[in-house]
Amino acid sequence: MGDKEKLDRIIEARMKLKARFEQQMAGTPSMADDAPQGSGEPNRHSMPTLPIGQTVTYKWPVLDLGYHPDISQDRWRLVIDGAVENPVRLTWKEFMALPQTKDTSDFHCVTTWSKLNMPWKGVSLLDLAALVHPKEEATHMMCYGYDTYTTNLSLEEALKPDVLLVHTFEGQPLPKEHGGPCRMITPQLYAWKGAKWIKRIEFITQNKLGFWEERGYSNTAYPWRNDRYSD
Repeated sequence: MGDKEKLDRIIEARMKLKARFEQQMAGTPSMADDAPQGSGEPNRHSMPTLPIGQTVTYKWPVLDLGYHPDISQDRWRLVIDGAVENPVRLTWKEFMALPQTKDTSDFHCVTTWSKLNMPWKGVSLLDLAALVHPKEEATHMMCYGYDTYTTNLSLEEALKPDVLLVHTFEGQPLPKEHGGPCRMITPQLYAWKGAKWIKRIEFITQNKLGFWEERGYSNTAYPWRNDRYSD
């Protein structure tokens, strides 16, 4: 299959997925909350720029499980499997051959800091999903990091256009301490939902709890509802 045909198939599958989840995505709190909590001018989703309880930082604090795996691009692999029609195992070269997305988004950490207007480059999760064709019964995904970290996401959150697997920040390779060579970002949720040093995405047919969710953090993690911890 040629590169153009492969790209055309990804685009076609992307549009089908977008249509399948469009209504659910539009109804999520970070898109449709009629009483969001926060301050500042509306962001591109009409939410206040700074969610409730957050403070702007100009640094980028490092938070993790205390282990920074040293994964070279040559050794890095991304497995996408589970409830999908076409599971894949991507090398770095294959990952970088996929459509690349540039975006600038905000980063909201549950520990109450927010870093605004962060310029990223990476691969859209929507495009990765289009590559593997999630089955109709798939509702969530579990993300796994090389540091043993796990976190869960509903598909209506995961397939939003600003959810990326990023390898570049401010035009430079993503630093190891921030999840390099590749991490997920989830701008419309608290940042713990984006696994650093990501190595596997498993599509699942019912929700499962990840590392922090098992330890009392919110399952849904909506910043504009102060949704930090489970009830």
